[in-house]
Amino acid sequence: MSYKIYLYDTDTDCIGSGTLSSAYVQSQLEAAAGQDVEVHISSVGGSAFDAIAIYDLLKKYNGTVITYIDALAASAASIVAMGGKQVVMSKYALLMIHKPMVGTGGNADELLKDVQMLNIVQARLAQIYMDKTGLDGVTINSLINAVTWLSADQALDLGFIDQIEDYNADITNSALIKNYVNTAPVFYQRYINKILTKKSNMNIENKELIEKTTSVLDKIMNFFKKVVNKQTITDKGTLHHAGELDEGTEVYNDEDMSSPAASDTYTTASGSKIAVQGGQVQKIVPPAADPDADPDADDDDDSAPSDKFKASKKPMDVQNKLQSIKAKLHAQNALLNDAKEALEAANLRLNKTREEVKNEIRSDFSPEGSKRSNKAKTEPVPFFAPQTALAQNAVRKAVAK
Repeated sequence: MSYKIYLYDTDTDCIGSGTLSSAYVQSQLEAAAGQDVEVHISSVGGSAFDAIAIYDLLKKYNGTVITYIDALAASAASIVAMGGKQVVMSKYALLMIHKPMVGTGGNADELLKDVQMLNIVQARLAQIYMDKTGLDGVTINSLINAVTWLSADQALDLGFIDQIEDYNADITNSALIKNYVNTAPVFYQRYINKILTKKSNMNIENKELIEKTTSVLDKIMNFFKKVVNKQTITDKGTLHHAGELDEGTEVYNDEDMSSPAASDTYTTASGSKIAVQGGQVQKIVPPAADPDADPDADDDDDSAPSDKFKASKKPMDVQNKLQSIKAKLHAQNALLNDAKEALEAANLRLNKTREEVKNEIRSDFSPEGSKRSNKAKTEPVPFFAPQTALAQNAVRKAVAK
């Protein structure tokens, strides 16, 4: 557990006095004795010199120091905040930086000395901000001279802090989308915000609807992949490929065709041998063209007696026969798995009501104020409408399953 130090202003104390002085912080760090330390800050500021001293103490401390800006880190308190190895700021807090000030009096020479001293102090404070943010001196001094108040988001963007402490742990879909549309023209932002906050079936926060829609689209895409792509069962697994298998055809280990097949020789259920190199078919040797194959062997005879293997004069004949049988077993297992998946999909489909199925693939929502609002609610075309005859037939087959 971390050792906690609270630098909160009181009615009488601020940075440089009482429980917010450098002497007090030093005593607290000695008591922490190398433990990780959390320094919580809520202060309007105070002595710039004490703030620099506290900054140095935190930087030199042996343990890990995390500074928290709980409500306000203004003026000298902002320097203290920079002393943490990690600076965390509440989403509701503020950070303020400005030119150092001094209350003084005297003649022109004495006032001029004060001006020179303040410029030197500002240069030291600016260097601390520069070391933390990585910003250049011109940018930092312009922020100091302007008396800059920063929200948590602004402080994070400029590099003054490392993390925003947000008490809403769940990140919603609408929040993610807003991050991408903040730079859009105001006209579009207004309509996007209406969509995100509209209480309708297309509310972006409706995770259940999003998941259902995604599932349906995934199934449709997978179906199209299976229609276009083909597969060949071998003794070493299934080879997936586009179009007919021929020399030069690219082959893969997965349906998505993202993992090229390993370089090897594959035997199909019919006994053909496929030589694959670098994910590409180099050569296909049919059973009859295999010089080592037994021309009298019957590949389809699964009940061949063991004497047939013993009578073979070539050991390669036995190996070829075993590979062919192995490929057939792979093919049978693949068919069984496909049948099982089809039955499970059919069972899920039967358990859904007609209304649920309809809601999965269409919606009558349209943005408020849209010229097409009235038309959209009665438009017969669903949001997924295949145009070509091939696509329409494919969808009918998918739904029929």
